[in-house]
Amino acid sequence: MTAAAVGLGVLTGAPAPAAPRTPATASTAGASTATASPVTRAALDPALVAGRGADVPFVEQEAESAATNGTVIGPDRAAYTLPAEASGRKAVSLEPGQHVEFRLPRAANAITVRYSIPDAPNGGGITAPLDVAVNGKKRSTMTLTSQYSWLYNQYPFSNDPGAGLLHPDWWITECSCVPSETTPAPVIAKPYRPSHFYDEQRLLLGRTYRAGDTVRLTVPAGSRAAATTIDLLDSELAGLPHIELLAANVLAFGADPTGRRDSAAAIDKAIAFAKRTHLKVYIPPGTYQVNRHIVVDNVTIVGAGSWYTKIKGHEVALDTPAADGSVHTGVGFYGKDAADGGSRNVHLSGFAIEGDVRTRIDTDQVNGIGGALSDSTIEGLHISHTKVGMWFDGPMKNLRITGNTIVDQIADAINFHTGVTDSRVAHTFVRNSGDDGLAMWSEKTANARNTFDHNTVQTPVLANGIAIYGGTDNTVSNNLVADPIREGSALHVGSRFGAEPFAGKLNLTANTTVRAGTYELNWNIGLGALWIFALDKSIDADIRVTGNNFLDSTYNAIMLVSDWAVKDQYVIKGVHFKDIKVDGTGTSVLSARAAGGATFENVDARNVGAVGVNNCGSFNFPATGSEFALTDLGGNDGDWLAPWLLPNTITCDDRPAVVPPPAPGAW
Repeated sequence: MTAAAVGLGVLTGAPAPAAPRTPATASTAGASTATASPVTRAALDPALVAGRGADVPFVEQEAESAATNGTVIGPDRAAYTLPAEASGRKAVSLEPGQHVEFRLPRAANAITVRYSIPDAPNGGGITAPLDVAVNGKKRSTMTLTSQYSWLYNQYPFSNDPGAGLLHPDWWITECSCVPSETTPAPVIAKPYRPSHFYDEQRLLLGRTYRAGDTVRLTVPAGSRAAATTIDLLDSELAGLPHIELLAANVLAFGADPTGRRDSAAAIDKAIAFAKRTHLKVYIPPGTYQVNRHIVVDNVTIVGAGSWYTKIKGHEVALDTPAADGSVHTGVGFYGKDAADGGSRNVHLSGFAIEGDVRTRIDTDQVNGIGGALSDSTIEGLHISHTKVGMWFDGPMKNLRITGNTIVDQIADAINFHTGVTDSRVAHTFVRNSGDDGLAMWSEKTANARNTFDHNTVQTPVLANGIAIYGGTDNTVSNNLVADPIREGSALHVGSRFGAEPFAGKLNLTANTTVRAGTYELNWNIGLGALWIFALDKSIDADIRVTGNNFLDSTYNAIMLVSDWAVKDQYVIKGVHFKDIKVDGTGTSVLSARAAGGATFENVDARNVGAVGVNNCGSFNFPATGSEFALTDLGGNDGDWLAPWLLPNTITCDDRPAVVPPPAPGAW
């Protein structure tokens, strides 16, 4: 089961919960007079995140800042709304006949459109057209689809908007009850908890356009979609297709670049030949149908570039479940199982993997990349519509993942699961994951000495941007994480899901989060942009949180919490905060809901919505003060860590007024 989706324990018996942030939803219609669409990164001025996040070949422009005669929706951070799942919590809604127009900031021949269109009345999705014109001349009509979006209900979700509760025996916020134990039974509105609204499509424009040229997206009259929501446009200058002359070309082994025939067997033959002759495998431009796993070991596979080489497959039901519990298979490149020794010396680069996963079944192996890959590299892939972009089951070591794009997943984007060591994910861009964007899950065997560095994670629909579940001597550095939607945070440190304990050092260094800290439905409280959670055991390692910027946090910038059922068993200590900037919180800088303690040095805060420290400790409220102690090491500016709060003054308020801060700016 993917780690972060499992329901959390309920803080029963705790004081009354805080209310969600009240959305300040603004709708504007009429033709925009904007003449330029500013370049942003995660809907921020790029200067605010310089040196952080992934280096990517495209530039991002938000639809709400472009010229339009449609309606701007948002901002809104309440789950289950279209603006809440949009980048920057705003988007543009277009009715048939309306448009949004972007001015290219630099030369481009390719675009990506992030959009949402309605579901079919009974689920399953629809298709709808979107016209693309450049400088007033129509270039193409994109066929948008909602077949890969619109999930409903409780985990693991449903495609049926009319379905009743999947788990009537679970406590739910909507009635503050367990429905199956409640008389009379509560009436739960349908569709219940709709989510995962957005998808995206890429389009080559056929020629290069200059900076200043305009790209207009228009919903044509008669569109089946009553409204088409445009979130953003990415534009880039895609290079020429890469060519490998001295290689095992899959066309020579019968692969079909039109996608009409299945090419899996031909790719297998090319791999076998390449291994015998010590050549690379080359997959030239085209679309290749693959409906199962391609097993890779000691081989290099190179495509012409992710815009040109596409490996695309259907999800296929298995006649009988596999030994691992899978009931489907689908397109993916897999190393051998770790139990069979795993794979080594695998190098994958320069192609796209396009899956066909529309429902979440956690036992299914329908991931873009899987298995165990040691001493291997993955570079320049574009992965969409698989369950998890890359899921690795160790033990395995020395994997390098660089410069990939992973979007529109049903679950995680990348997960290091069980005994992954000395491995690295860098300069990888993630958007619209259905669970954690990047995760290290030390189930049964610790992950160790891994690094997530210079990555960008945007709009994870469920759970966290970057999550570390146990492990030893791991590092999360120089990442940009924006807009988590529900039941998670930008950065998460969790002793949960059966993970091995934290040991050695965990370094969270020079990361930036923005508009993070969601409303936790099961607990009915707001989380921090950084969320440290002791559920299975105490967190007692050397955790260094250094040089991070927490911008426009919806609730708290930092939360340390243990579950109510174990609050008197587990503690959180050994956490050290240094050289931190907090620019804007809806509530506090720090919310402590556990026993233990932390140190603070050079932590500067401004635009704080509530008391600087909301210190509940373990909720026993002893006369000696909170069970959580704060140590001031000096240099903490902004009056958030006032002397009267030290070391453990009880300032417990589960319902602090949420004060939306101003937009973050230069420090």
